[in-house]
Amino acid sequence: WQGCLHLGQRERIRSGPCRETENNVLDEYFLPNEADLRQVIVFPKAEWERIQGSTREAAHIDEKKEQEEVHWDSKAAGKDPPNKLQAKKLREEKEEEERKLLDLEEAQFQAAKRKEVIDRVKTYLGYQDDRMRQFHSALLLTKVLKERDAQVEFQKSRLVDSKKKDYEEGQRQFKEYILSEQEKAHQHYMNQQALRPDILHVICYIRTILPIQEYVNDQKIIKAIEEQKQMEEDDRIKAHFKAKEIIANMRKKKEAEMHKMIRRLAEHMGEGLKMEDVRLARDVARIEAEQEKNRKEKEAKQKAALESIAEHRATVMKMKEEKERQEKEEAEKERDVLMENARIYQEMENTKKHGRHEANREVQKIQIQQMAEKQARKEQEKQAELDYDAQREAIALSKKHEFQKYAKQVIETESKTTHHLYPLLKACKGERGLGHGFQTYNSRLGPSYLVVAVMLLKKQNHEITFKLSTKERQKLFSS
Repeated sequence: WQGCLHLGQRERIRSGPCRETENNVLDEYFLPNEADLRQVIVFPKAEWERIQGSTREAAHIDEKKEQEEVHWDSKAAGKDPPNKLQAKKLREEKEEEERKLLDLEEAQFQAAKRKEVIDRVKTYLGYQDDRMRQFHSALLLTKVLKERDAQVEFQKSRLVDSKKKDYEEGQRQFKEYILSEQEKAHQHYMNQQALRPDILHVICYIRTILPIQEYVNDQKIIKAIEEQKQMEEDDRIKAHFKAKEIIANMRKKKEAEMHKMIRRLAEHMGEGLKMEDVRLARDVARIEAEQEKNRKEKEAKQKAALESIAEHRATVMKMKEEKERQEKEEAEKERDVLMENARIYQEMENTKKHGRHEANREVQKIQIQQMAEKQARKEQEKQAELDYDAQREAIALSKKHEFQKYAKQVIETESKTTHHLYPLLKACKGERGLGHGFQTYNSRLGPSYLVVAVMLLKKQNHEITFKLSTKERQKLFSS
């Protein structure tokens, strides 16, 4: 292992060209006394020689490329200098056009971004309004009532379907029982028809073979057989009627059970609906209590804000009166000074030359002009305050109209699907901003969306100004 190389020295060897000899390189990169051994890498001799060779080769290639470029540039400049200057000029004009196009696209993008920010801020501040929150809570209550009606209708339809299914099942069972009984009766009749030829054959045999005295016994036997048949037929009829009675009893029992079940289900649903009505009434009462509490708190806050505004207005009026009094005193002092200056001027006019007289006249004109400018500045400040109040009232009025339009659209949409419009109408009726004039804007409650949008526009305009080119920035500032 030979050769020691510091990390920083290793990077310098890899990046920069190496034009020293091998001996100079070895002398330059000896390990210093203050070097940190944890930042020192030890290379083998073969690796060290490979690094030096690659570094020298890269430096040689770069130097050769630079020489070739200089040679071709000098050759091209010697051949056709005007074409090169014209190409350079065209290239600069093309770059300037591309730069202008990029600046125009950036300006359009920033304008769209500003519009998006203004719309988003306007929507957000509109939803943060108290009357909009109260209206949305009423809209949520309307949707809950509509969902409750839908659930009640679903329960009724499911009960009707259950009754229909039970009735159809009873009819099907009754028809199956009737068909089975008819099948049994038909089978019994067919069996009797099959036995009748055998019985007639026995009777003929008895009449011809047995003596006459046995004829009576035969008749008795036949009669007994007929009676037996009649009894069997009676039993079959009785069984049929008994089966009908059993079926009727079963049907009555089933209908009684069904009526009982329906009555229980109706009672259960009635209790559930009563509990739901009680819970809903309790929730509505709680919501109305909360809204009433919030309304009282809001009225208290508004009252306190109005009191503070009135107090502030009184203080401002007092300060304005004091300021006007001071300005009046200052004006009187200035007038006295002007009168004194005029008197001095008259005295100096009699004692001094014509040139001095003209200088004093210019001073008097300047003083009069300063007083006129001061008075005009005061009038401009008053007019700015009046414009600000008018703008604030116009913003409040536009917000009121937007809320009225939004509430009307929502109520018309909900009226097509539900009849529970009382919460929405109550929210609209209880809002003082609807039909009771516009509400004044309190600066302590936060800036309006217009002020926020103007602040964002100023910030983005400041950022866009520094992204423009030098020529366009000069044009913008000059305009």
